Amino acid sequence: MNMNAVVARPFSATARIYLLEARSELLRVWRTPGFAVPTLVFPAMFYLFFGVLLAKGEHGVEQSLYALGGLGSFGVMTPGLFGFGVGFAIDRGMGWLQVKRASPMPPAAYLLAKVAMAMLFAGIVSTLLCCMAAFLGHVSLAPGQWLTLLVTLVLGSIPFCALGLAVGAWAKPQSAPALVNLIYLPMSFLSGLWMPLQFLPAFMQKLATVFPAYHLGRLAYAATGVQPTEVLPHVLALVGFTAIFLALAARGYRRNPPSNG
Repeated sequence: MNMNAVVARPFSATARIYLLEARSELLRVWRTPGFAVPTLVFPAMFYLFFGVLLAKGEHGVEQSLYALGGLGSFGVMTPGLFGFGVGFAIDRGMGWLQVKRASPMPPAAYLLAKVAMAMLFAGIVSTLLCCMAAFLGHVSLAPGQWLTLLVTLVLGSIPFCALGLAVGAWAKPQSAPALVNLIYLPMSFLSGLWMPLQFLPAFMQKLATVFPAYHLGRLAYAATGVQPTEVLPHVLALVGFTAIFLALAARGYRRNPPSNG
């Protein structure tokens, strides 16, 4: 008998490992108020202010609808950027990735668990904002539009998981939170998620197209019908950004391997 032969793990056992890792990641971030509370509360608070309280008069519903697309996009960026950008950097710095790599767990389980966590939080944020828009902002959309918006926002969180992974692979644990915020907030503003781009200077309007948040925002606005646009170019742009960020993350991981804690 060849003692060096690799014993194939049954599919059911592999699936269980992935599910347990995803459950562990979800419980970890859910029990971290510094992550869970801002991720869920801030988008709702901003929508209450911009999409409900300030959306008055003749164009009030239109403002509520615009805020739904913009702040929905803003909200789903958070779990991926901070979950990966900060969480991955901390795990790498503390040597937790070394422990994971030494375990029999499939290497992809760690990353997929974080992606699942980000998408779940994105789904919760999106659903919360849609409910606020419907009941407080008096927004009325067809069932297909609501569904398209939710799917767009949840899937739209994936490029920001890749961006967060790239940040986490290059940044040190101490600097990762500041670096994520330096990317997150200016990109949201310059992408037209907080206010229509036409209110910004012309050069900023042109600059917006280089940010993935801009393309997610266009897809969200298209889903709600507030700003119809051709969908495919923005989808391809987000796919391209994802590939670039993953390549940067892989390069950063090779140049900055996990420490031993």
